[in-house]
Amino acid sequence: MKLDMTPKEIVKILDDYVIGQTQAKKIIAIALRNRSRRMKLSDELKDEIIPKNILMIGSTGVGKTEIARRLSKMFKMPFIKVEASKYTEVGFVGRDVESMVRDLVNASYNLVKNEEYEKNKVKIEEYINKKILKKLLPPLPLGVSPEKKEEYNKSYERMKERLINGELDELNIEIEITENSFEPNSNIPPEMANMQESFIKVIGIGSKKIKKDLKVKDAKLALRAEASDKVLDMDSIKLQALKRAQDEGIIFIDEIDKVAVSSSNSSNRSDPSKEGVQRDLLPIVEGSSINTKFGQIKTDHILFIAAGAFHISKPSDLIPELQGRFPLRVELDSLGKKELYEILTKPKNSLLKQYIALLETEDIKLSFSDEAINAIAAYAASANEKVEDIGARRLHTIIEKVVEEISYDVEKYYGKDVVIDEKLVNEKLSDIVQNQDLVKYIL
Repeated sequence: MKLDMTPKEIVKILDDYVIGQTQAKKIIAIALRNRSRRMKLSDELKDEIIPKNILMIGSTGVGKTEIARRLSKMFKMPFIKVEASKYTEVGFVGRDVESMVRDLVNASYNLVKNEEYEKNKVKIEEYINKKILKKLLPPLPLGVSPEKKEEYNKSYERMKERLINGELDELNIEIEITENSFEPNSNIPPEMANMQESFIKVIGIGSKKIKKDLKVKDAKLALRAEASDKVLDMDSIKLQALKRAQDEGIIFIDEIDKVAVSSSNSSNRSDPSKEGVQRDLLPIVEGSSINTKFGQIKTDHILFIAAGAFHISKPSDLIPELQGRFPLRVELDSLGKKELYEILTKPKNSLLKQYIALLETEDIKLSFSDEAINAIAAYAASANEKVEDIGARRLHTIIEKVVEEISYDVEKYYGKDVVIDEKLVNEKLSDIVQNQDLVKYIL
């Protein structure tokens, strides 16, 4: 999908997957559009324009993560989601905040590598086929007659055609592959990662050749990594990955409220590591250089989207310097019965469509009456009011409870049309929702 889409076009596509939250969609669509606008400017001006980071405030399950995740998929941008509560201050045991940037570069590397793989798919397949054909039909010795060569070439082409068509997939062959016995660790410090890679190259770990008896179809898979390394320009991919992460990367920091130090909560105030995480995060969000195993990356133009429920703390409980680095703020609306009904019916990948598709694999034609969908939405809204508000996530639990028996006793329903009506929904849920204790533990 093109990054040249207008903000309105971006929001229109998001509407297919995320119900409501128009203001949040607008702000993120504009931020995204500004990234493509920036890339068209002169280098001098381009460096001066920094992304306007976004703080999203709203309860769990209202669509914060889904908006950011959908955008990253739409535009194929390097994107990672992290939880602020999983990080610790430098000097404490745990993950330091710089590792989120390294994770972003790893995501960018995988993204670029997959794109290059698709571009060079034909060459990679040719490499794999050539290696397998060499085993199926060993080369002729030197000095054979032209007639023998011609006969061999005809046999080779016939064998190649059969291999491509999958006719030889079940045939067993002995193939020599590179043993993947040592994977570099992406979470160790970058200086160690560079030493690790050098060590691997010197002593040859990970490049040991081993022979295996495999079916042809399995040999194709086993040779794919080796073929990719031979065909693709890995140094170019690393450079592209760093550039993409720098210019297009998005880091979504969830649970940012968990590291805010609330003035009204003494237990939070007594935990210095929370403020320490914020202070460690500040230079990364402001713009700094971070060493990764692929090289150094500047974080000046990475877009940071932070999100939190802020039930106990407030955005103002974050340190002032960090607050200033998230100039765009948007509050997401809570989801009522109407929004929950639309979430079940409007999105292209709605939960109901997912369950219908799953049971269709069992030759069961599942459907939901409109009254049943309304009832499910009403029960979800009621449970959110009575217990903790977890937004649309409540729908997962409720629908699972409704279709549980059908999913379990599938043999009873093979080849049948099964309609979930309001009566069935009430049978499954009314007692639970009326009982406060059951709501707490079941829904």
